[in-house]
Amino acid sequence: MAVRLISSRLLSRALSANAACRRTYGTCASHALQPLLGSLHASQPAFALSSKDVRILSKPDEFYQKLLNMIRHAKRRIFISTLYIGVAETELLQTLQTALATNPSLTLTLVLDHNRSTRPELSSSTAHALLPLLEAYPDRVRVHMYRSPKLKGLMARIVPPRFNEGWGTWHAKIYGVDDDVIISGANLNSSYFTDRQDRYVHLASQPTLNAYLESFLRTISTFSYRLLPSQPTSSQPYTLHWPDADTHPHHIEDKAHTALTEFQSSFISQNTPQVPHLAEAAVDESDPDPSQDTLLFPMIQSGVLGIREEERCLSLLFDHVSGSGSGSGLGESLESDTRPVIDLTSGYFALYKPYQDRVLESAKRGKVDWRIVAASPQANGFLGSKGVSGRIPEGYRILEARFWKRVMEAGVAWKDEGDNNNGKGIQLSEWGREGWTYHAKGIWHRPTATSHPDLTLFGSTNLNSRAANLDSELSFLMYTRSPALQGRLGKEVDELLRKDVRQVGSELVSEKTRWSTRALVWAVESML
Repeated sequence: MAVRLISSRLLSRALSANAACRRTYGTCASHALQPLLGSLHASQPAFALSSKDVRILSKPDEFYQKLLNMIRHAKRRIFISTLYIGVAETELLQTLQTALATNPSLTLTLVLDHNRSTRPELSSSTAHALLPLLEAYPDRVRVHMYRSPKLKGLMARIVPPRFNEGWGTWHAKIYGVDDDVIISGANLNSSYFTDRQDRYVHLASQPTLNAYLESFLRTISTFSYRLLPSQPTSSQPYTLHWPDADTHPHHIEDKAHTALTEFQSSFISQNTPQVPHLAEAAVDESDPDPSQDTLLFPMIQSGVLGIREEERCLSLLFDHVSGSGSGSGLGESLESDTRPVIDLTSGYFALYKPYQDRVLESAKRGKVDWRIVAASPQANGFLGSKGVSGRIPEGYRILEARFWKRVMEAGVAWKDEGDNNNGKGIQLSEWGREGWTYHAKGIWHRPTATSHPDLTLFGSTNLNSRAANLDSELSFLMYTRSPALQGRLGKEVDELLRKDVRQVGSELVSEKTRWSTRALVWAVESML
């Protein structure tokens, strides 16, 4: 079912009571979420789509094969946003080349991170690996490279490659082909296709959403370098063209902030005005498209550019679950079998301090229970790295211990209440599978411990300080009133966050760590 910008009629349908909800929860979950969804609708672009067009992929190779298949069948456009493309990904690059050769009307747009994709060694240079496509199809392939303006002046001159990525990257992960798109946290290299666990949401037949995403990347390209082949007389393999003669690449903050704000506003303005009295909105049985039962809210987060939509939207969510938001309608404290449960995960668990505060506050007030999964040190993507980066897994373990100390001091450590992983408070577990690393991130909201999730956050954010302040992210909040899609989200949690995990606790606080790693965390915590 084609996605389209949400109308007041569709919002009313998605937020209205329905018999399936009542049968599942006793009271309608969508009714409880109406204030939250109404606030999101007022502040963000919003899209309505059919749950049957939402597919949750679960395995790296499933993601990879779906992406290759989408490219092979491309007719009009391919647009990809990612941190980088691995230089050894010959099958992926060849599939792109074949698609372009087969279809003369096909265009390819790539938005990548400048520093990560232009490492000086040719063996690590995405830019160099893409040159054959640019040279073969100069009118149909466009490659843009965003550079974070956080690193500037003298520091930009003296900080060496690899380390310069610490001041922020282009981190959005969007894989669009014609009217289909995969939203993920995965990059495009072999580990993400084989043994690096992430999340992958495939949205089929979404022309208007894809028009939004393609326009988003076009907006980013106006303050990004464009990769071009060098002239025959040049000794360099490629050149980077800066498109704005009036703005220095190190000083794009104001212009980029204005461009992204106006971009989001233009899509919000296409929506109809906020629907009044959402809780009382009646289902319109004459709606020509009743199958659109799912809402999608894209959120841009780029602290360095002054865009903080993820923070604003998650504040609305935290207000809702803690009962501190206006119109939340929640009492002082709820019994554990009736209050919401939120699952949260990040492959790099250094939960942003304001998010930590809200998690602890809501648990202390008895408003919501939290089940959090982080990567074990053995499943951290930096395990075995050379030099300073080899200390990063231990550094994240230190940050986990700090968080758990706060949990213990607040008296909200998880207390089991029967089978099926039910309990109350805050639970912290670590994911580990032999030979695998963990890169998944997201949030799932359940109205009660025994219900399936009805709201999820997915996309590129790691929910840490780096995601809030340094990297540029695109993530999504998705609400569904479809029992079938809620069930698929529940299965995703069971597969991702219940298997291969081990609950941790007070041993984190007493664990000995090297003083040199503690010093490193002190120095670079905001970059983790």
